[in-house]
This record gives sequence, C-alpha cells and structure tokens, in this order.
Amino acid sequence: MDPLSDVLSLLRPKSAISAGLDAGGDWAIRFPPHEGIKFNAVMRGSCWVQVEGEPEAQRIEAGDCFLLTRGRSFQFATDLALPAIESTTIYDRAVDGIATCNGGGDFFLIGGRFSFEGDHAALLFDALPAVLHVHDASAQAAVLRWSLEQLADELRARPPGGALMAEHLSQIMLLQVLRLWLASEATKAPGWLGALSDPRLSRAIGAMHAEPGRKWTVAELAGVAGMSRTSFAERFRNAVGRTPLDYLINWRMRSAADRLRRTDERLPAIASSVGYESEAAFSTTFRRIMGTSPGRYRGAADVASEGPVTDRHESTA
Repeated sequence: MDPLSDVLSLLRPKSAISAGLDAGGDWAIRFPPHEGIKFNAVMRGSCWVQVEGEPEAQRIEAGDCFLLTRGRSFQFATDLALPAIESTTIYDRAVDGIATCNGGGDFFLIGGRFSFEGDHAALLFDALPAVLHVHDASAQAAVLRWSLEQLADELRARPPGGALMAEHLSQIMLLQVLRLWLASEATKAPGWLGALSDPRLSRAIGAMHAEPGRKWTVAELAGVAGMSRTSFAERFRNAVGRTPLDYLINWRMRSAADRLRRTDERLPAIASSVGYESEAAFSTTFRRIMGTSPGRYRGAADVASEGPVTDRHESTA
C-alpha cells in the first residue's frame, strides 16, 4: 500500500453521521468540543465557520466540504456578529436526522464524525490544519460531489442497508478530501502528509513503509528519492520535521504497536519484522516512542477489549 493508505489502515477510521442541518434566514450556532475529526459538507447555501483559537473564519459555499481536526468548539453562522444559539437547542429536536433552524429552506449541510481506533490518531491530526477546506471548484471533486449526493439521499430516505452505505461513502469522502488537499498547490503544511505532495519525498516515505524492517541508510533513501544524500536529508527534515531515520523508527514502532494490539504474534517475531534482531533493543525503542513497554501495551489492549461497549449520541454537526 501507499503511505496514506498505510496510515488510514492503521487508524481504522469509523464514521458516524450525526445529522443534517436545514436552516433559513440569518442564524448562528455554537457547537461544543468534539472527539475525532468532524466532516461537514454544504449542499445548499453558504456560511462562515469559526474554530476556537483560530484567527480567521472561513467562508464555506455550496459544494464545499471541510474537516475540523482539532476537537475544539466551533461556530457556523451566516453572520458571525449574531448571538449564537447552542447546537443542542435544535439538534435535540432533530427529525429523521435533520435539525432545523429558522424553518429551514436556505441552507443544508451534512455533518459527521470520524473516530479512530488505538493510539495513533495523532499521526493524522498533527499533520492537518485546524480547518481543512476543499472548494467545489476543483475539477477532481466529481467523486466527492457524487458521494455527497448519495450520502444526502441515504440520510433523508433511510433505505435498507443505509447505515452500511453511509459508512463506506463517508470513508470514501475522507480519503478524497485528503487527496484533493494534497493535490492543492496551496498545501504548505509541515509533516509527513504534506511531504506526500513532493514526489521525491513520497517515494522515500513509500519505500520505508513498504519495507520497515530493512536496514535503511540515508544514502539508500536518497537514492530512492533520486537526490544527493545531503539534499535529501535537508529537504526531508524541513518538510517532515524530523530526520528520515527518526521517521522510520517512529513508523516501525507504530506498526509494531498495531500488531501487538491485533495479533497473538510473539514479541521476537514482531521485533524482527520491524528490523530488530535484539528483543531488548526493540523494547527500549518501543518504550521511548510509545511511552510503555510492549508487554504492558499489549496487556492494556486486552483489558480494554473486555470493557463495556457504550454508544454516546452527539448532537453536533
């Protein structure tokens, strides 16, 4: 797989469609902090989006979609100067998944949330801006627009199998939003995700993901990237925020953590798969990256799997 697919597979995103918002006239709605990534798409009308702690609001038009990645409270409004109502005042009275404000008719938005399994969500969150905005003007947005239209139909009609369809459509949209963002010439974000928009760095990252157990050297990775060792090392560090070998070690430990949590493989086999002949050396590195020993990490996962399963309703877009 490619690096983005690797990370999304590691995170195992699960989507939940919270509700649609049908609003009319002028309005402002305040939403509380949230877990995971919020996904929103405007099907009709336009509004402002203001995230707590961000200096500027963003204007979202019909056909646009955006991710809210920091878990902070936020506000949707036609006019940010208006006094905002709390989201619960309308979402608690939602009918068939649609919340209505001021009688509706002028504005329609689909809202959902992606939650992630395990301890690796920061791999994605830390690489994204607080508001990841994809404009409808992009020619490559056809798949996204189709998915949005299908998802809106599923939300309104609630046909048999609708929950599973909405789940798969939402994951398609998450991947497509990330693709469009990566393809944007305006993308200047630091981190591994932004580095994937650089073809040379992307090749090197892909090679590390494909063979995490290989004893890579910076010179070999530079050769994969088609660059000199010095230029590659400098370019990688500037883009990703860490050296190539630091990135490799981090990815090895994340991959090992996933296998500890999801398989019954013995520790020596997992250590060997990510390039460590010494179980002691692997355990030392794992503790440094993950904050606990491999045995305790696996044990904590076993305890968590035996706990109660709860389903908490969210009244947010």
